Amino acid sequence: MPFTRIALRAGKSAEYRQALTQGIQRALVAEFNVPEDDVFMVITEHDDSNLVYDRNYLGKRSDDLVLIQLTVTNSRNQEQKKALYKRIADNLAENPGVRREDVFINLVEVLKENWSFGNGVAQYAL
Repeated sequence: MPFTRIALRAGKSAEYRQALTQGIQRALVAEFNVPEDDVFMVITEHDDSNLVYDRNYLGKRSDDLVLIQLTVTNSRNQEQKKALYKRIADNLAENPGVRREDVFINLVEVLKENWSFGNGVAQYAL
């Protein structure tokens, strides 16, 4: 049930963007046990004036920075989260070739009742 937002500099190819989504999804399946078909992602591209970040805060970033925000249920432990971050960085380094330093991840945890997958129904509410 993750919802993923990906922000990056404008101008990347469709293949590049697809590799991002596939690499993130593979990591979610492997580390968070997300079903393979549970894919909900939004990619936004930004020009220089609309992608603002510090190039040196806790690392060295380039113009190929990829900002990833994952909204998930609050059901994973710290080790699973660390494994997910590493797997995403590894996957994106492999394809499409994003430097690990340029993979910025923010995890937002919510309660299960905060999801509706359509029809105005909270499918996970108990």
